Amino acid sequence: MKNPITVLSLVAFAQFLAAREIHVAVKGDDAADGTALRPLRTISAAARAAQPGDVVTVHAGTYRERVTPPRGGESDAKRIVYQAAAGATVVIKGSEVIRDWKPFMPGVWKATLPNELFGRYNPYKDLIKGDWFSDKGRPHHTGEIYLNGKSLWETHLLERVLHPSAQENVADREGSTWTWFCESDDRQTYLYANFHHKDPNEELVEINVRDTCFYPDQPGRDYLTVRGFRLAHAATQWAAPTAEQIGLIGTHWSKGWIIEHNVISDSKCSGITLGKDRRTGHNVWTNDPRKDGATHYNEVVDRAMAAGWSRATIGSHVVRHNTIFNCEQTGICGSLGAVFSQITDNHIHHIWAKRQFAGAEMAGIKLHAAIDVLLQRNRVHHAGRGLWLDWMTQGTRITGNLCYANTTDDLFVEVNHGPFLVDNNLFLSDLSLQDWSQGGAYAHNLITGRIVARQELKRSTPYHHSHSTAVAGRSNIPGGDNRFYNNVLVSATSGDGSSSQPDPNPQRATGYGLWVYDTREFPLRTGGNVFYHGARPYREEASPVVLSEQSPQIKLEEVEDRVYLNFDFGANLARAATLPVNTALLGHARIPNLPFENPDGSPVTVDADYFGEKRNATKPTAGPFENPGASGLRLKVW
Repeated sequence: MKNPITVLSLVAFAQFLAAREIHVAVKGDDAADGTALRPLRTISAAARAAQPGDVVTVHAGTYRERVTPPRGGESDAKRIVYQAAAGATVVIKGSEVIRDWKPFMPGVWKATLPNELFGRYNPYKDLIKGDWFSDKGRPHHTGEIYLNGKSLWETHLLERVLHPSAQENVADREGSTWTWFCESDDRQTYLYANFHHKDPNEELVEINVRDTCFYPDQPGRDYLTVRGFRLAHAATQWAAPTAEQIGLIGTHWSKGWIIEHNVISDSKCSGITLGKDRRTGHNVWTNDPRKDGATHYNEVVDRAMAAGWSRATIGSHVVRHNTIFNCEQTGICGSLGAVFSQITDNHIHHIWAKRQFAGAEMAGIKLHAAIDVLLQRNRVHHAGRGLWLDWMTQGTRITGNLCYANTTDDLFVEVNHGPFLVDNNLFLSDLSLQDWSQGGAYAHNLITGRIVARQELKRSTPYHHSHSTAVAGRSNIPGGDNRFYNNVLVSATSGDGSSSQPDPNPQRATGYGLWVYDTREFPLRTGGNVFYHGARPYREEASPVVLSEQSPQIKLEEVEDRVYLNFDFGANLARAATLPVNTALLGHARIPNLPFENPDGSPVTVDADYFGEKRNATKPTAGPFENPGASGLRLKVW
């Protein structure tokens, strides 16, 4: 009998020999064989040829196409890899260049385009729509116009192209006067744009013509790697949690993708989607408004379970070291499809910057069902809402993230039952935490903004069996049942820690510190917290360190691609009666009756700080930094 190890080794070696590298270059030919000497012209041609184990290497240049991979890999060890060539700038765009502009009025130009240009999908006929979408009283198309890489602002009235005025409540008021308008008939599409003093025929003008840049047309395209590209310009549709979620790049209800080291920008709605398929429901609330959205989403969850939603088939993606910006809905989103994933080391900024439309699904990172998901070391700023974990956040860890300059909030946890762990984060926006959940643990965070604590008694949402998508039950949110250990909480102004005006909602309390939980039904577990400049403790916390008259003088500096934090915690930080934070201390989340632990079921220990430095094993320092020093500190935090 042959040695079985030898047989297996021969099989692996044969698979290695069978794997190949397929080359793509802008001067290639799709009739070529894809070798380095005879590369293909399009990534799509390489995708049609690629088999599990193959690597598609794309050389420098701009590729204007939608890549629709027809197959995935077979396993993590035998995946299909799409990568930019080493040192090359490789751009995939969902846009085309438009040059034949005609003068219409001073500063305003018109382009007349045959509808055949768009094929089966015309973004200048397609309106953004879907569950939880708000159009603010006017239509919005998925198309876009870009002048030298910067998107113009759509208006629904030609008059506002002819005579533009600056938009209120946006960061780029001058930019909002560079406007465009579209109309179509059966044969042609007409674009009008105010380019001010620019001649569009002498500049680079591009328009969205494709709904995505990299997205499978069917679910189950597993084990793909997308690495090192610049992906831009997609006419993406609104990605509701009750709809198929199509992003500029998306996994389409698959398993085991790696999306890394890419620059992703200028999606009309979402950048990366790790989301739901269409067959479990597509904008079901819009199509049937007789039932409320929460009821519909509970039904979507049930349909997903019946269709095989589990660790074996969905999720386990890795999204890391990407830069994502200029997307008007989300940087990263996923409904049900992000389970068991790791989202780490991404820089996400300027999401929802134009603010022309709104809705309940907008954030730097927005996930439904973040079951056993790791969110670590992400920098999220100027994103409206920073991190939004909505429904079924269980076994999740949010650690070492840097969030600032977000105008809505840094972290919103909505109708979750836990257990989930939030540790070593810098939450520096005006509203740091919006908590409509229960069963969370918050340890060693720096929280400089307000906290909102709210009940949600009208919605019943699922909780799950341990480390599983299987639903164990459903409950509403009386609120509380949180743990707050070893945090540093700061008030923007000295005083009693309350907001400037009382919150009109009796189910909600807003202010600086943990006193906002005083009236929640389930009690908190607290200890080792330090409260500065008027932030107030939870009423039942034993021996909090309250430094009402002391401000830590926190200031954030952005210097090119680096971020520095200036602060002065003072010597009194050491007075905090801290304890090591671990599974034993945190206990069980009340509703699911499950412990706080790692995704593999092992005990969790918060034994490192924001920088990964080991903490004191018996008396760790409060806040995100272990032994930072007493005064006048400036730390590089990104």
